[in-house]
Amino acid sequence: MVKTVRPRNYSEVFYVGHYFCQGFPVVMDLTGLTNEEALHLVDFAAGLVVARDGGMERVAPKVFLLQPKRMARSGAVAVG
Repeated sequence: MVKTVRPRNYSEVFYVGHYFCQGFPVVMDLTGLTNEEALHLVDFAAGLVVARDGGMERVAPKVFLLQPKRMARSGAVAVG
């Protein structure tokens, strides 16, 4: 199951981390945020996937797929 999260502000990044750390792939849809807000969430997500040895890829403008280690596809770019 893939979890989709559409944060409205930085404080909602908690859900991205929660689902990802539980082993779910997470689609992080940042289209509702300003570029500056979105950048902060991408920075968080990049740190998360590096720390957990996962992968992250952009699937559309301001939409990212975060994949736990066991789910990382060969086409996904590992951050770090």
